[in-house]
Amino acid sequence: MSSPHTTPPAGQSPEGFSPLVVIAGLMIASYLTANVMAVKIISVAGLSLFDAGTLTFPLAYMVGDVLTEIWGFRTARRVIWLTFACNLMLVGATALGTLLPSPDYAREMSDAYARVFGYMPRIVLASLLGFLGGELSNAFFMDRIKRWTRGRRLWIRTVGSSAVGYLFDTVFFVFAAFYGTVPFADLLSLIAAQYILKLVVEALGGTPLAYASIRFLKKRYGAR
Repeated sequence: MSSPHTTPPAGQSPEGFSPLVVIAGLMIASYLTANVMAVKIISVAGLSLFDAGTLTFPLAYMVGDVLTEIWGFRTARRVIWLTFACNLMLVGATALGTLLPSPDYAREMSDAYARVFGYMPRIVLASLLGFLGGELSNAFFMDRIKRWTRGRRLWIRTVGSSAVGYLFDTVFFVFAAFYGTVPFADLLSLIAAQYILKLVVEALGGTPLAYASIRFLKKRYGAR
């Protein structure tokens, strides 16, 4: 049994609970939520289009920035692959749900479920393409920029790495998810609107949250 005076490893609380569990859980939840919300397309003043998942998606990148900043690229890569596996589980489980029979009195609800989650496989597969390209590039550049700046100017790392990651993710996701179902002009509008909105949310909300989270983790748990 460990002595009560033993110093816990970096990033772990005295009670033995690692905040890495919370960070990983938030990343997984953010992506799963964004994938479900992405089924709905939103029009802004009749001019721009973006899917509803865009509203929650930047949270995943903010969490990814904290993950890479505190635990490094290798750990971030493992959590990214874990999130990838959870997304596959989502598409498999919801697809199975659409195939299972339902009673006649629940026909309306069953049809609504099938309409929403029947489109989920394409959404999730598109998300996985964007996820791997976007999140891995975001974590990679976050780590590299940290080395180039010698750990200074966190905002350059969070915004700069996200700008690269969002580009990969948005282009891959929009074309894979919506090509052939919406006009080509709307595809370009989706890409532009999503990319700009994600960067705005990142700069105004994601970066301050990342600063606060990283400062808390370093002070509370002694993370590097």
